[in-house]
Amino acid sequence: MKPFLTIIKSDYLQRTRSYAFLITLCASLAISYTFVPEPNAKYSTIRIADHVGYYNSAWFGYVTAIMTSIFLSLIGFYLINSGIKKDIDTRVGQIVAATPISNFKYLFSKVLSNFMLLGTIVAIVFIMSIILFILYNDGFSFELFQFIKPYLLITMPSMFIISVLAVVFEVFFGKYSVIQNIGFFFLFSVLMVFSPKTEAQHSLDLFGSKIVIEKLEETVRDITNADQTADLSIGYVVPDDMTATKKFEFNGVEFPPLFILSRFIWILIGTIIIAIVSIFFHRFDRKERISIKRVVAVIDEKRSVKEVLLSSLPKANINYSIFPLLKTEFLMLFRKGNKWLWVMNGIGMVLLVVLPIKISHQMILPIVWFLQVGRLSDVMTKETTHSVHYFAFTAFKPISRLFTSQLVAAVILMLLLASPLVIRLGLVMNFTGVFAVILGGVFIVMCAALFGIVSKGKKLFEVLFFMVTYANMNGISFVDYFGGFEHRQFYLIQLLLLILLFGMISAFTRKLQLEK
Repeated sequence: MKPFLTIIKSDYLQRTRSYAFLITLCASLAISYTFVPEPNAKYSTIRIADHVGYYNSAWFGYVTAIMTSIFLSLIGFYLINSGIKKDIDTRVGQIVAATPISNFKYLFSKVLSNFMLLGTIVAIVFIMSIILFILYNDGFSFELFQFIKPYLLITMPSMFIISVLAVVFEVFFGKYSVIQNIGFFFLFSVLMVFSPKTEAQHSLDLFGSKIVIEKLEETVRDITNADQTADLSIGYVVPDDMTATKKFEFNGVEFPPLFILSRFIWILIGTIIIAIVSIFFHRFDRKERISIKRVVAVIDEKRSVKEVLLSSLPKANINYSIFPLLKTEFLMLFRKGNKWLWVMNGIGMVLLVVLPIKISHQMILPIVWFLQVGRLSDVMTKETTHSVHYFAFTAFKPISRLFTSQLVAAVILMLLLASPLVIRLGLVMNFTGVFAVILGGVFIVMCAALFGIVSKGKKLFEVLFFMVTYANMNGISFVDYFGGFEHRQFYLIQLLLLILLFGMISAFTRKLQLEK
């Protein structure tokens, strides 16, 4: 039992002390602050037609619980899906393999440490929701149970299942991080589309939010006497006229016993899945095939050894050009990952040609670019990951040559993938769209560079890229970075200024790291 608890404790402490966790925690606090808008805000997060709830305890508790369940499920997987990989990289796994701890206990300890990590963020958001209730109070009384119940039945079981999925993906696709990232992206999208209609179907809802959403719609239908389901929006919604917003009182949900039981059954199912997966766990016995060739030295005694004069050797030509570095960086990006990924990239580029321009721009382009998350995420961290940074950072002019070549190579790759759409936009004389796509490719590379350098890892960028891609696919124009949606004037100028700002911060931070 002691090794089991030790793994949980050490893994939890290691992750909570990382830059990625601290930055994600700060980002979670900032985002949770917007879950319930201030009374005079110009947006809403959960809106049924033109109705929002009064700011009572039930509204604060359920809205923040739903938003946390969806938000943390969205980014939590990318925050925790490297527990086993870290043990492999640090050689801790070999020590664990030599202990009597079973595969199930080891994997389940990883699940619990994942769950504790996400639970820490949930606890912080929970406290934030109570503080916001006190700040925005409309004169309603504070009811602690209305906060605890939705977090306990909606958010926490979801976090446990996400923790299980992170371990399962690592066991089966440990060598292929890109499969983990893309696979979870599509799995999450499918789970969000699931729309239960009956009480039994609500028990199959992983996030547990659909039953609350149905109750909100039913409440508004009763108020408006509408026969059809009211149009509910979840996310950051900016209505045309905030003055037309109407208020209704939401008093929480009386969860049926079957739904309450199903939340605990989900936890049990997750535990059973780990027990099954433990059978296929490699237990860090990853043998690599090493081909050993016997070399036989043949000495020709008749051949005399000639003296080599250094002065007679040709002089080495020193080339400080950036182009050899640029070529090397591009080839490393191009060859990274499996060949089947380029098959998917090829299919995506074909779809950019054959589908309507609007669909290609708004839907296909962000997906094709997201497929490169494994390539972009370590564009600035691969030297540190492979322990060659001491050599790489001593190169001649590492900022103007190495740093620049890495950025330019990544931008070339992104624009190469988007070239079919760029050509189509140019043929229809949509030069604004062409410029937007080009800036979008540069912007996402700058984001990868900035977050990689600041966090000294790739997790933070993966989380951000996933959130932005999912938001774009759901039509949230606020996070559109490639011009797929209509924007106000000076949108491209603002995007260009962000690119310049991110580039300067990245270069300055890398320069400070080099000086140290």
